Amino acid sequence: MTTSEPCLTLSSPADVLAAVPYLVGFHPDDSLIVIGLAEGEARVATRWNLPLPPGALAPLAPLFDREGITQAVVVGYGPGERVTPAVDEARLLAARAEVEVEEALRAHEGRYWSYVCGLARCCPPEGTPYDVATSHVAAEATVRGLVALPDRQTLERTIAPASGPVRLAMRRATAEAVADIRATLAAAPDTDAFATDFVTDGLARVRTALASHASGGRLDDGEAAKLGLDLAIIRIRDEAWTLTDESHVPFWKDLTRRLEPRFIPPVASLLAMASWRGGDSILATIALDRALTINPGYSMANLLTHALHHLLSPRILRGRLPTPAELDTAMGPPHAAWLLPLVALLDEERPVAA
Repeated sequence: MTTSEPCLTLSSPADVLAAVPYLVGFHPDDSLIVIGLAEGEARVATRWNLPLPPGALAPLAPLFDREGITQAVVVGYGPGERVTPAVDEARLLAARAEVEVEEALRAHEGRYWSYVCGLARCCPPEGTPYDVATSHVAAEATVRGLVALPDRQTLERTIAPASGPVRLAMRRATAEAVADIRATLAAAPDTDAFATDFVTDGLARVRTALASHASGGRLDDGEAAKLGLDLAIIRIRDEAWTLTDESHVPFWKDLTRRLEPRFIPPVASLLAMASWRGGDSILATIALDRALTINPGYSMANLLTHALHHLLSPRILRGRLPTPAELDTAMGPPHAAWLLPLVALLDEERPVAA
C-alpha cells in the first residue's frame, strides 16, 4: 500500500513494530512487511503471507525504483524458520537495488530480534519484549484517526456478506428486480432497443448512486438490487470504473456486503479499485479474493490482481482511464449481445466471466 498522511515518528524497533499494524490496517501474523522510505518518510508498505512462494518478492526492485526508495525497513512475523529466509531474501533484493536496510526485525510471541544488530546488550539472543498496546506510537496513531484491526480475518469480515434481516430483504428485492427484467425482456419486441434503453437507464443509475453517496445518501434495497443487475453489463460497469475513486470505498463496500453472491464480482472489483486508488492494497486484495472466489474468470478482478501482485502504483491510471465518450466510441452503440452476461445471471446462480 502507498502510505499517506497522517505521519508517525519512529525512533526504535519497538516504534516500528507498533506502527506496522497501522500501516497495513491490522496486526499481522505469519507475514513479511517491507516499508520503503524516501527522504526519511515512508512511501510504501507492502505485505506478503509466509512462507513466501517462489518469486514473490521479484516486484520489489521495480517498486523501489519507481517510488524513489532509498531506505527500507523489513519486518517478519512468526517463527524463525519461516521468517528468516524471507527477510534474507528481502535484504538481498534491497542490496541489489542499492536500497539501504535501516532495520530488519523478526517479531514473535511478544518479543523481537534484530537481524542487523549483533550487540547482546541491546539485542539479546532471547529477544526483546515489546507491547504495541502501550506504545506511544499506538496512542498517537489512534489520536490521528488511524485504525489497526486485530487480524486480517477481522478486515475480511468488514466486507463479508450481510446476514439476517438485511440478507432476507436484499434477497426479496433481488427476486423482484430479476422478475421485472425477465418480464420486460420477454415482452420487448426489439432486443436491441431494449438493450439501448437498459444501458441508458443503468448509466444514469450509476451516476445518481455515486452522487447520492457523495451527499451522504444510501441506496435502498430495491435500488441496490437494480444496480447489481446494471453492473453485469460491461459498458455500465466500465462507466463506474472510470468514475470511481478512493472516496467511493464505503459505497462499494456496502454493496459488496448486501448484494446476492452472483452479483458480487463487479462491485467487489470496483471496491478493490477504489481501495487501491486510496493506497489500501490489503482491502483491495481481500475484495478481489471475494470476486474471484465467486467467478475465477472475471477479467476486471484478474487485471487488478495482476497490478497488485506486481506492486504497481495506482498513479499509472492517471490520465489513462477512458472518458464516457471514449467508451462509447470504443464499444459502439448498445445491442442485444451486451445483455448476455445479465441474462446468464438471471438464470444461473453463478456469474459468467466478463
